[in-house]
Amino acid sequence: MLMRTDPFRELDRIAQQVMGSGTWSRPSAMPMDAYREGDQYVVAFDIPGVAPDAIDIDVERNMLTVRAERRPATNADSVQMELSERPLGAFSRQIVLADTLDTEHIKADYDAGVLTLRIPIAERAKPRKIAIGGGTDRKVISG
Repeated sequence: MLMRTDPFRELDRIAQQVMGSGTWSRPSAMPMDAYREGDQYVVAFDIPGVAPDAIDIDVERNMLTVRAERRPATNADSVQMELSERPLGAFSRQIVLADTLDTEHIKADYDAGVLTLRIPIAERAKPRKIAIGGGTDRKVISG
């Protein structure tokens, strides 16, 4: 049997039991980081313990939705759970993407419990030089 001495962890566990874990109608939020790296925008979500087939990524217009579900490791009747602190259930996060991102070419990788989305910046949003045309036909205004 495992013993715990952290009173705040115990309060968190009790609050989780009272509030319940995330469901598809009321999912829990998942932590994320977002940053620009060169010509792409990177979004990383922490969802350890989630099987890749339990992750759903959708883009509709410029709304990115990531859903995941962490299922119990075992459902056997012979198992007696001594301690359960890892949250189970559904997790979800929605992000409004800027119009300057190319949502047609999003790449997703899942490694070590981190889902990483790489969204390229659209060509129209990249900085570019504008040439100035020189006029050789100058007119003199006399008055």
